[in-house]
Amino acid sequence: MFCFQCQEAAKGTGCEIKGVCGKTPEVSALQDLIIYQLKGISYYTTLLREKNIENAEANRFVYDGLFMTITNANFDDKRFIDAIRNGFKLRSTLKKSVLENGIAISDENLDILTWTALTVAEMEEKAALVGVLATENEDVRSLRELVIYGLKGIAAYLEHANNLGYDDNSVHAFVQKALVATTDDSLSADELTALVLETGKAGVTVMALLDKANTTSYGNPEITKVNLGVRNNPGILISGHDLKDMEELLKQTEGTGVDVYTHSEMLPAHYYPAFKKYSHFVGNYGGAWWSQVADFETFNGVVLFTTNCIVPPRKSATYVDRVYTTGASGFPEFKHIADRTDGQPKDFSAMIAHAKTFAAPTEIETGEIIGGFAHEQVFALANKVVDAVKTGAIRKFFVMAGCDGRMKDRNYYTEFAEKLPTDTVILTAGCAKYRYNKLPLGDIGGIPRVLDAGQCNDSFSLVMIALKLKEVFELNDINELPIAYNIAWYEQKAVIVLLALLHLGVKNIHLGPTLPAFLSPNVANVLVNNFGIAPIGSVDEDMKLFLPEMEVA
Repeated sequence: MFCFQCQEAAKGTGCEIKGVCGKTPEVSALQDLIIYQLKGISYYTTLLREKNIENAEANRFVYDGLFMTITNANFDDKRFIDAIRNGFKLRSTLKKSVLENGIAISDENLDILTWTALTVAEMEEKAALVGVLATENEDVRSLRELVIYGLKGIAAYLEHANNLGYDDNSVHAFVQKALVATTDDSLSADELTALVLETGKAGVTVMALLDKANTTSYGNPEITKVNLGVRNNPGILISGHDLKDMEELLKQTEGTGVDVYTHSEMLPAHYYPAFKKYSHFVGNYGGAWWSQVADFETFNGVVLFTTNCIVPPRKSATYVDRVYTTGASGFPEFKHIADRTDGQPKDFSAMIAHAKTFAAPTEIETGEIIGGFAHEQVFALANKVVDAVKTGAIRKFFVMAGCDGRMKDRNYYTEFAEKLPTDTVILTAGCAKYRYNKLPLGDIGGIPRVLDAGQCNDSFSLVMIALKLKEVFELNDINELPIAYNIAWYEQKAVIVLLALLHLGVKNIHLGPTLPAFLSPNVANVLVNNFGIAPIGSVDEDMKLFLPEMEVA
């Protein structure tokens, strides 16, 4: 195997024996194969689209296939095998439609379209030919993978929006066009670089779509104090990102005596008005995704993964038989809840019955944390924020969005937040906030010093806030704002957030704890020279860089 798509890439270069995430070589091979298969399917859908033929089944298959391969989303080889077999059937149907519509098929694309491997052995054999290293030129490989990882992030957000009934065919068209482009050996480095930035543009579109889907369905997030303690009822702990799953779970658990708690990236569900009517929606339990190995043990009850963020359990783990997955997520030893059919909600009844057999969660902390500072809420505070900037009460904003992770070098972000002067404000979204959202950082004139906009996709809110401030202060360039970007990344949804920021013209982003392993030296230089991308340094060094007037002890 070879995989270098996440920040934990072994030795900073790539995982070759087993994924640091826990992915086996077999699953890695199947993921390589399904990505390659999606390129072939996308070739047909792109041809059909030229005749104004849109295939909803193919659109969903493509974004679901991409989502399944995101880091920590799905470790279940059987799910990938079934998906690949279904993909062969879908591809045959699409090819037939192409021919029936009199569309010519280019000979140079036949190599990615004619495979009919159906046995697992054949799949693994073919996968060995189409993995990341199949592209020999490291710069071309780097740019292609940067596009593909951005597409994986787009696919995740598109699936959440689709689950709420929102769609945008232009995004499907771009994703599929871009997948095909990664097979085109005639594209120059400049053309691939342009495709990278176009991927960022599509990222902005899909994050806006998901923002509309979430806020139209559940209301605009509002300032909310979230309970960290527990009650005496049995509980279900819901993790991941999918708010439609959250809605259906809350409806089905109402009146059952089972409480619902959020974990990790589901914390922002508490900020939506529609969910506040459920008295059994108790609070947040535990920390970021990687803390689940401890959190799930003490929680005692049932756990539901709605998306990625799975950590393969240790052999000594006692919670394996009480964890469920749904959607794109999967793990061989966890039970899986089927997707919706015929417009009906998912059926969580078996999981709810299972939850009733357990004791209440063990309390691991008490108190509250505050969040809900998405764009509309911050716009409501705009005058207060602007006045604070004009009077000097707020000297600078620090965007510290992104992902958390288990490596010790991420303590940097906790220390950085602790050392920031008291006249600075942190804008955050994503699970990176768990490095500092429980610190007693105080407020500035009633404005909390940590403004949590929500999940990683809610980085869109941070962009809207920045653009609003640019407008209010009548600036010509977003980079003239008193905002610094110190972003933590882990997986592919953070990649699309980064590309979206680059598309919007944001420069001088500091990225850590390490730069992506999939950036070749030449591609990294392009990002450094054109956009000012830089790695983090030590906390004290970066304090001097971001706040040169500050004396650091």
